[in-house]
Amino acid sequence: MLLSGRGEEEAERSELELRKSGAEWTILRCSWFNQNFSESFMLGPVLGGEVMLPASDIPEPFVDVEDVADVAVAALTEPGHVGKLYELTGPTALTFAEAIGEIAAASGRDIRYQQISVQDFAAGLATEIDEQDYVEFLTYLFAEVLDGRNAKPAADGVFQALGRQPRSFRDYTKTAAATGVWTVNA
Repeated sequence: MLLSGRGEEEAERSELELRKSGAEWTILRCSWFNQNFSESFMLGPVLGGEVMLPASDIPEPFVDVEDVADVAVAALTEPGHVGKLYELTGPTALTFAEAIGEIAAASGRDIRYQQISVQDFAAGLATEIDEQDYVEFLTYLFAEVLDGRNAKPAADGVFQALGRQPRSFRDYTKTAAATGVWTVNA
């Protein structure tokens, strides 16, 4: 099984190599994870009340990692998934500004979104993250992958694999907010 990235040329080259390998395969091609807002590099800015990213008003169909995990378990434990490529997205696409608005509503906090340049984003990351490779990877994702290539309709990979609809971003924000992850302790 390969966890791949939606709209990432390098990831799609890896998919091709896997297909050519002769091995049995299942590919999970994912959009951006909902949990990037609660478990990754965006958590600090969300807690700080201002998220600054080089993402314009191009929508992204964020996917819940619980859906990705459910598809992976099904593919590993049930017949019928070999040779399948599942494009995994949430049910609707949101801009990053809309996603931050959903988080603000669910958490009951004032959280602002500001679009910045890729250069300012990279410079800011470099002051917060010691791993230059990770800074370059995140910068690449925002500069290349969020250029509109994923602004196509949400995919039905979760439904194909599981027979149910994917979790919505709003449901994710309600669940995450209930854990207190976005609560700022004074």
